[in-house]
Amino acid sequence: MTTYVALLRGINVGGKKRVPMRTLRELLSGMGCGSVRTHLNSGNAVFTHPGSGAEELARGLEQAIERELGFPVACMVRDAGDMRRVVDADPFAGREVDPARFVVTFLAAPADPAAVADLDPAAYAPEEFVLAGRELYVYYAEGIRDAKLSKVLTERRLGTAGTGRNWNTVTKLAAMAEETEAAAGQ
Repeated sequence: MTTYVALLRGINVGGKKRVPMRTLRELLSGMGCGSVRTHLNSGNAVFTHPGSGAEELARGLEQAIERELGFPVACMVRDAGDMRRVVDADPFAGREVDPARFVVTFLAAPADPAAVADLDPAAYAPEEFVLAGRELYVYYAEGIRDAKLSKVLTERRLGTAGTGRNWNTVTKLAAMAEETEAAAGQ
């Protein structure tokens, strides 16, 4: 049994793409997932599954949502170990950063570092970013609303879909995944 975290992109924002968390839990349970819990109303779920890998679970959840609710939703799924790795790899560790302004974008596939190689960090200061495989860490020091990096670190540039979560949510989901693993004796 493996513990996973599902992160849904672009739901429950401005009345569009409404996915009630109860429905999300029911869809995951219908896919054979156990110990299903959701966090916040923005498409975060922690669950266990005996077989499929993260990519297969993501595609299955996308299909279930479209079949049940009638619209597409991109889903990123990471296992508990991946979530711990994301937290442990915090490129801003040891610095005082506002966790509400520190966002991790979970990418559907690894982005090519060449996609961001031409970005001059000085041009975006005090904003900072680190691309690390399937995650993009961004610190929006002065807030996200008017951030310059949010306009250039797009899916088009990165070549893959993604969904962002602030650091508070990332660490909470990692802790929930660890609790689920401990409860299951993994």
